[in-house]
Amino acid sequence: MDTQNLRAFLLVAESGSFSKAAKRLHLTQPAVSKRIAQLEAQLNVSLFDRIGRRISTTEAGEALLPHARAVHLELQAAQQSVRDLAGEVRGRLRLATSHHIGLHRLPPLLSFFSKAFPAVQLDIDFMDSEQAYELTLQGEVELAVVTLAPSSIVNIVTRPIWLDPLDFMVQEGTQLTRKKALGLKELSQHPAILPGLNTYTGQIVKSLFEQRSLPIQIAITTNYLETIRMMASVGLGWTVLPRSMRDPSLATLPIRDARIERTLGAIHHEGRSLSRAAQAFIEALESFEGSVKD
Repeated sequence: MDTQNLRAFLLVAESGSFSKAAKRLHLTQPAVSKRIAQLEAQLNVSLFDRIGRRISTTEAGEALLPHARAVHLELQAAQQSVRDLAGEVRGRLRLATSHHIGLHRLPPLLSFFSKAFPAVQLDIDFMDSEQAYELTLQGEVELAVVTLAPSSIVNIVTRPIWLDPLDFMVQEGTQLTRKKALGLKELSQHPAILPGLNTYTGQIVKSLFEQRSLPIQIAITTNYLETIRMMASVGLGWTVLPRSMRDPSLATLPIRDARIERTLGAIHHEGRSLSRAAQAFIEALESFEGSVKD
């Protein structure tokens, strides 16, 4: 079975699009269609249903998908093993990270790493932590530095790096800041600006209120913490942000019955043989002066 045809099948199945797969493979769309046709002919089955513009895997396609992913991971591991024989820390490291970590945690480490390992080509993609998990599971990124999921995810190895305390905040000088102590029940009666409740940070906040059987009056949601800080600072509602993000425009609310935090760290697929570059990056994360559990 041709591995290039399998790769094309995998990308079409995961993206739901021949054009997106073609872009990833640096091929034309007809070339991708030809590879899928060759694979279907070899297996004597249809792998995709094409209804209008919608593409979905058939029963045979669903059966092939986990095996195609396994083959892709094994080929990556084989290539990496051969490259690592050279011994030098070099090559391309595809790294995914969240916007917040990329802005507030990684800059000094990236500066150190690029000087210590000049032969490593860093390819950094900024995305939501949840998307980084998915791409790691699919074998598309070797390493991700993200907000760790509240519970373990199958096939993902996690390496906690930072504890990130979260605080309830609101615009400085508003009515809520005049109270010496607040409870979640009182806070639930005011509008909130939060990360999407499908995000890991949003899930932490949602779980806190659900444990007390309290509603959240969500006024606005966005996954960009910098945007949330701006909207809270102009008085659109209270929010939950990393303690390190508070500025003079925001006040920390003294919530007496809640203490929350999240964990930031590195993840990789348990079935992937990490390159020397990825191993060196993890070691730098765990030992770098700016990367301590605070």
